[in-house]
Amino acid sequence: MVEFDYLEGASYVLCDCDACGLIFQRDIPNDHLMERLYNHWIDPKKTFKKHLDKDGNLVQDGLEYFSVYAQEIMQFITYLGKNPSSLNFCDFGMGWGEWALMAKAFGCNSYGLELSNEKIEFAKLNGVNIINWDEISQYRFDFINTEQSFEHIPEPLKTLRHLSSGLKPDGILKISVPYAATSDIDRSLKIMDWKSPRNSKNSLMFVQPLEHINFFRRRTLLKLASQAGLEEVLIPTRIQYQYTTDFGGAKKIAKNILRPLYRNILKKGNYIFLRKA
Repeated sequence: MVEFDYLEGASYVLCDCDACGLIFQRDIPNDHLMERLYNHWIDPKKTFKKHLDKDGNLVQDGLEYFSVYAQEIMQFITYLGKNPSSLNFCDFGMGWGEWALMAKAFGCNSYGLELSNEKIEFAKLNGVNIINWDEISQYRFDFINTEQSFEHIPEPLKTLRHLSSGLKPDGILKISVPYAATSDIDRSLKIMDWKSPRNSKNSLMFVQPLEHINFFRRRTLLKLASQAGLEEVLIPTRIQYQYTTDFGGAKKIAKNILRPLYRNILKKGNYIFLRKA
């Protein structure tokens, strides 16, 4: 339940950085409001083992949902070229720990960071090693996963620098955040139709008040990485094709064929891998 008293007198103002293209909310929640938002306004129990479908409906996680994690982790293990049992993977903002548990299922040493106590306890019970924010630099991870996290973070550069302090010299950090073409962004912001459904032509989900406090263009992410002492690395298309698993239907076949080219050749989308420069 939303506690509207917290929002009394608040303004919603979007800003656009001329230097890097970041779109961000001027006024954002403090730590206390963040805690209320993610632990009370959004009921953790209602999101257990569920995700939002293309229409914005909360649906039960199924095989198709988990197969994405499986093929992604197989690609990472292959790229790193080491035995899974020697790899340390960390999931930042792990939620209920599906990604961390998938990494564990493939034999990796799996770690996670999360704010919600309920989600932390669930992950612990399922064998995920929980670490605190201040402990990151004490570890040396082969891979750090950040899936749909940076759009929620008040200080993305500070966060990225701190996360990268926990990487091995040859470690990889992934950032995946919502993406929209510049023409779609400009149109949606001009129309400002807050009733437009999720994933519709005029949707404003990418600048959702309180939650999506940052919207990154691809060049924004690369600028952010550069300032944090990181550079982009590409997972070879051969490895991406080798571990693509779901070819159920013409639409999926087309997506699976085009996705590696879209990422590696056209350099589109907000799904990037970084390493220390």
